[in-house]
Amino acid sequence: MVGFDTVLPADSVEFCPHPNADDILLCGTYKLNEPSAAKKRSGLCIVLRTSSSGSLPSVETLQELPLPAIPDIKWCHRSESVPPVAAVADSEGHISLFQWDFEKAALAVVSTLDATDANTLCLSIDWSNRRTPSTELGSLAVSMSDGCIGIFKPTPDGKLHRDAIWNAHDYEPWIAAWDYWDSNRIYSGGDDLSLKVWDTRQPTFQPVLVNRKFEAGVTTIQNHPFVENLIAVGSYDETLRLFDTRMLQRPFLQESVGSAPWRVKWHPSSDRQGDLLVACMRDGYKVIRLADGGASPATGSTFEVTQRFDEHDPEGLCYGVDWSHKKEPGRNDTLIASCSFYDHLLHLWYG
Repeated sequence: MVGFDTVLPADSVEFCPHPNADDILLCGTYKLNEPSAAKKRSGLCIVLRTSSSGSLPSVETLQELPLPAIPDIKWCHRSESVPPVAAVADSEGHISLFQWDFEKAALAVVSTLDATDANTLCLSIDWSNRRTPSTELGSLAVSMSDGCIGIFKPTPDGKLHRDAIWNAHDYEPWIAAWDYWDSNRIYSGGDDLSLKVWDTRQPTFQPVLVNRKFEAGVTTIQNHPFVENLIAVGSYDETLRLFDTRMLQRPFLQESVGSAPWRVKWHPSSDRQGDLLVACMRDGYKVIRLADGGASPATGSTFEVTQRFDEHDPEGLCYGVDWSHKKEPGRNDTLIASCSFYDHLLHLWYG
């Protein structure tokens, strides 16, 4: 286990999936400034290089990019023949694209897009092409603090343009996530205690399904990249729910994880497709394994917590977490990065 002080409160971490840059880790920070400050919120996108020596990982800072506060970061899954690109969502309504420069070992700005107005936060982002990497960018789904969801599509010059934006939730939609098996479908969840499904081909943008059977706001959603019709959903009611997307009114698995799951991440390798990483806001980080190995959505499935990581202060708010995409020789476990807010810490550990 290795600890790193991010100085500012940390809330998002993302490992690069590109095989020639899979040692690169991005960490987003979010600081609420004093009322007298020129900016309400400020942050840094910290670019880190990870490495392993024996049983202990290590990390070095390569770059710090000053930005407004950063609620979310996502790398786009692209072909090996093109450089990796990351999208950064910020607290002043921007989506910034950065491309990795292999020669300089640094991120370079591609574009900055006004996704919404400067008083609205971009809360979460997700790329549509997780399962279908190509030389092109995918489409980006964005949830915004004014209740809207937006879709931003790639342009021929490698940037993004606004395709659609609509009022989706009565309160903050903390999460928007693509169906990785059907790029016409988006899932969203928010503080109106609802999970919604959207068909992007419908011009009126009415949800095709709404599940209001939550006891608190929906915080996180991720579709499984290897198992069709399976999504993991977290809520402030401290419950992790797994749904078959063909039967979204009732989860086939529902269990308390000790605190609100802020992020859920399926393992990036099909060899461990039954493993799910969960950031539990006030109860650390957990690796959860489905009893059937994640083979398919099945009624009666169970899971067990195979590992937990409690080195973050439980009052520090456990927000960001991610698996490394790198397969290390001689290891059966995977490098994990986790970060917490009030104690501004990033940890590297294996799970």
